[in-house]
Formats: sequence, structure tokens, C-alpha cells
Amino acid sequence: MPKKWKAARVISIEDLSPSVKEIILDIEGEEIIDFKPGQFVTFDLPIGEKRLERWRSYSLVNAPNKSNRINLAVSHLEGGRASRFFFKELKTGDELVLKGPEGMFVLPSSLNKDLVMICTGTGVAPFKSMIDHVFNHDIPHKKIHLIYGSRTKADILYREEFEKLAKKHPEFKYSIALSREEFNGYQGYVHDIYRQHYGEKREDICFLLCGWQNMIDDANKYLKELGYLSDQILFELYG
Repeated sequence: MPKKWKAARVISIEDLSPSVKEIILDIEGEEIIDFKPGQFVTFDLPIGEKRLERWRSYSLVNAPNKSNRINLAVSHLEGGRASRFFFKELKTGDELVLKGPEGMFVLPSSLNKDLVMICTGTGVAPFKSMIDHVFNHDIPHKKIHLIYGSRTKADILYREEFEKLAKKHPEFKYSIALSREEFNGYQGYVHDIYRQHYGEKREDICFLLCGWQNMIDDANKYLKELGYLSDQILFELYG
């Protein structure tokens, strides 16, 4: 059945970093939004005549919370129509039109393998939803390793929340790769981290990838070169 379009009211707009805003919305006419961690919503924005010009999809950052509220992390793309709208025109109280949540890139139904979540930029959004859902509900799981890539320290999203989780839950590991600054003695890319930690092929592991296509393509290639199978690698493209 096709997803119906819904009205959503902007509750708040906050800066997460110099190039990312967190937008919180309430979906009107519904008390609870039912979704799976990792899913996304699609907006029909007032930025063009053709559908492909207007439609933009964003993963939900928040875990399911038995409410009609959703959180999004929206990045700025220089010259982008949607970026101009979200960063220059959108205001608290405005109404947007969206459909969803939907999507197949979700938390695996069985968490009987270690999960390695590899992402860059706002690609962390679906993973934050998944991770929060697991720990909010004490869902039995193996180890979870979040590997996050960004350019600078100022660009890191949700760092404080993930660091707190890592201190509280020893089975959760949080690694950061910065490409343009040294960080805790390390400078590089996400590929360096997972190849270091998972260079020897294992059957009891599942990789989840989310980010720009170049990162996804490279990670998929490198993991297969290490011997990992396609059914051990799940991914969602951004952009």
C-alpha cells in the first residue's frame, strides 16, 4: 500500500555542527509514529516544480519512542536547493509535508552477531536510532562497534552521547576517524580502523555501512577483499 503524505510541524531547529542542523518535528494527526530503527522519511519540499527536485529523504535519528515526534540531522550541501531551504528559509512553527517512515536498512531482527557500524557525516543518523533502541530496551546483543568518520572535531555528531554509552556499556565501542585533524593521536579514514580491527575474516560479524557513495563503494570493496561475504555487508547510500 502506498505511503500517504502527512503534515509535520517544526518544533525546533538547532545547530549540531557548522554544517549540520537537527530538526525536530511533530507529525500532526497521529499520536504514535510506528517505525523500525534505521528507517527514513521523505519530504515534498517547496523548492521546485518536478518531483525529483522536491523530494528529499532523511533517516530518523531518534529511536521509536511511542510519540509522534521525530528527529532529523540535515547536512548542508553547497548550492543545494534543499540545503538553502533547511538552512535559510525554514523556521520553527512551519509545516512540512512528508511520507513514511519506510526503508529496509534497519536493525537486524536477530542480534546474534557482532555489529560493526561504519559511517561518515550524517550517515550516523540511522545508527544512532538503532543503538539507542538496543540500549533503551535492554535488547540482548553481542558487541557493537560504531566507526565514525568526519573531517574535523567540530564536525563530529553526537560525540558526547556515544562516549557516555561507551563508558557505561563495555560491549559498545566508539571509534572516530578524522581526515583533516589529528584526534587522540590518530588521523585518517574509517577504512583504516575496520581493517585494523577486523582484518582477519570472521563468520560472527555483520557490517552496516551508511554514508556517501564513495565511502560505501570503497568499504564494500575492502571488506570483500578481506574475505567477507555480501550477506555480511548491509548498506544505505546518502546523496
